[in-house]
Amino acid sequence: MHFRLTEEQELLRRSVREFAESEIRPHVMEWDNAQHFPLELLPKLAELGLMGVQFPEAYGGAAMTALEYCLCIEELARVDPSISLSVAAHNGLGAAHIAMFGSEAQKQQYLAPLASGRHLAAWGLTEPSSGSDAAAMRTTAARDGDEWVLNGSKAFITHGKSADTLVIMAVTDRAKGAKGISAFIVERGTPGLLAGKKEDKLGMRASETCEVILQNCRVPGVQMIGEEGQGFVQTLQVLDAGRIGIAALAVGLAQGAYEAARAYAGDRAQFGQKIGGFQSIRWKLLDNASRVEAARLLTYRAAWLKDQGRKVTLESSMAKLYASEIAVRASEDGVQIFGGYGFVKDYPAEKYFRDVKLTTIGEGTSEVQRLVIARQLLAA
Repeated sequence: MHFRLTEEQELLRRSVREFAESEIRPHVMEWDNAQHFPLELLPKLAELGLMGVQFPEAYGGAAMTALEYCLCIEELARVDPSISLSVAAHNGLGAAHIAMFGSEAQKQQYLAPLASGRHLAAWGLTEPSSGSDAAAMRTTAARDGDEWVLNGSKAFITHGKSADTLVIMAVTDRAKGAKGISAFIVERGTPGLLAGKKEDKLGMRASETCEVILQNCRVPGVQMIGEEGQGFVQTLQVLDAGRIGIAALAVGLAQGAYEAARAYAGDRAQFGQKIGGFQSIRWKLLDNASRVEAARLLTYRAAWLKDQGRKVTLESSMAKLYASEIAVRASEDGVQIFGGYGFVKDYPAEKYFRDVKLTTIGEGTSEVQRLVIARQLLAA
């Protein structure tokens, strides 16, 4: 087994880190306080290939591997998890659904501008009454000649207001349950597609999260992705891959929280010495350093398996579960090490602590990950 990154991968990591430090870090709290989703940053992300990381060059993508995608997401999250979340949602959900299951015509029309960064993607699965039980969705799509008429609403949609291209899951045959769900491409500006309430969030505040409303929203039949009734099966496969990205985000966030705490422990003096010299602080730091490295290896392994074309349902869920939960611990310990300063916005520990909780909820809660893992392990 090879644990060393190639020279090209090390260069990629350094390039994304330098970009995050220079273009993102100076604005982190400004964007967070204002809940500002920085659309002005998207062209710069696109220049680095970060809006089409794993998509083929034929569609304007950067054609990177799943492992390289993890490096990008991790380095962005180390500085600002909000920006990393938006990049992950664009690449790993909306655009990925079209890349994985769209027709050639759909890829040419929709994936190409998404991968090149000219357009922004959103993915509509969650609803107010169906979160973890996604198959219980109420949004419907009724056939009307050569068109489908969509009605319903989606909740907690990243880029729900600003996205140019949305992939929406809707029930086309209620009697078939999960096998009666289909996926549709809906373009911004389509009559009946409305952005609802923008959520006032605890964390990840620079990543836009909105309700999406569909009121007699008509889309041509050619905008169905794949065959009728295949939407939920497609969704599960999109989530399998997407969870690797969220695991990488959690690793990066944990790394950032750990580095901030380590630096503070080297500066802050109490009782005549730096607090990093106290055993209680040292143990917190070394425990988090070890957990972050373990989460990183789980995540990279899942990415490597994906690059080999292997099924990653088990590995991606394990990585996502472990990485998100150790990130919570790293952020909590960071606040503790900062003490009173960890409770105020002048220091980075407070924001990592607010941002991290979403990693245990988005793209499947920790409870859902445990269900997925249990099913895989006990299937035999």
